[in-house]
Amino acid sequence: MAITHKRPYLYEVDLMRIIFIFGVLLNHTTTAFERSMAIGSNSQVFLQATHLILHFTRMGFMFMTGLVLVLNYYNRKNNWLTFWRKRYVSVGIPYVAWNGIFVLGTMIASGVALSGTNFWHNFGHALLYGDSFYMYYILVTFQLYLLFPLLVKLFKHFKHHLRIVLISMGVQLILLFFIKYGLPHIDRDSWWYIFRAYGVNVLVYQVYFVFGAFVAIHYHEVDEFIKRYAKAIGTLTAVLALGTIGLYFFNMNILHLTLAKTLEVHQPYIMIYDIVMIVFVFWLGRKYAYWREHGLSPTIDRFIRSGAKVSFGIYLVQTIPISLLTWLLSITKLPSWGYLILLPVGYAAVAAIAFAISWGCYKIYPFAYLIGRRPIKKRKEVLNYDKTYKPTNETTN
Repeated sequence: MAITHKRPYLYEVDLMRIIFIFGVLLNHTTTAFERSMAIGSNSQVFLQATHLILHFTRMGFMFMTGLVLVLNYYNRKNNWLTFWRKRYVSVGIPYVAWNGIFVLGTMIASGVALSGTNFWHNFGHALLYGDSFYMYYILVTFQLYLLFPLLVKLFKHFKHHLRIVLISMGVQLILLFFIKYGLPHIDRDSWWYIFRAYGVNVLVYQVYFVFGAFVAIHYHEVDEFIKRYAKAIGTLTAVLALGTIGLYFFNMNILHLTLAKTLEVHQPYIMIYDIVMIVFVFWLGRKYAYWREHGLSPTIDRFIRSGAKVSFGIYLVQTIPISLLTWLLSITKLPSWGYLILLPVGYAAVAAIAFAISWGCYKIYPFAYLIGRRPIKKRKEVLNYDKTYKPTNETTN
């Protein structure tokens, strides 16, 4: 009789999810506080100058998506029609649902006269362009799902996988130099939207998906490399993080870019910083996997596991606490330094509310569909971590 084994579980991926999603919340929370401060104040400049440090989170999500998809599908005999149906349904339901909820909520909150015409116009725009309520990531993910069979074929066809990654990095650097230094001088009004609004184009993030695929396929080799050079990676991460402050002043004072372009994620330096930071976060995840087997507090472990389960949901519902925070800040009159002092409180509130809403959806049947999860009655949890089998993690993304 054949012996069956439970799917092995990578606990390090859980911590990576936690770091990336709560980093996203911190990114958006600091933006809300920064916009409430007096223009040009020391507190505002401090938040602006340090803001690029947090910009690894978006790319971390892209990396995680590539990593987990390849872990789950690379060694399977795949029916891609089944793959697309499963993925587009599981992510499409929350994408459609939350866009509808947020569009309706925004119309009510803004006092706009409710009508079917206005709602369907705004709702259709949000779905088509993915430019509202932080939904751009899902629109990018939809494109990745479409191209994912080609990514798998690429790595299976060519044996020199490291060369694929290096070529991908080279292409990405060229693209980012063009976006930063060339694209602003080109009239893009007549371009197709997905190229005009390059932030929702999957090709702009290709290096992170490719890197995630490489790590998934060569998991143990990458793990050994990171362990061997952990100290150097940590030092380089800190140096590059501080370097983003210099990049801010270079963009503002030397290149005279707008604040939006100064803080944009699509910059050559940011790509290098993001990749190094992702590697560092991977190392932290591996340390967590070790600590949980060697005396880590059950409370901390439970929090990480719970947060990881609903990380996609936290991303989806973040508009609610951030909008609430923005409203509260708009009716609060404080000096700029007062807002800076309150930032940790505001962040804790945003994180707690986002988690509570997402966890509620996860636990209350059938609202789990709203966060890309199967309802508890239909879900089979992975309980054991078997190190003797190929690492993999099931995920919505």
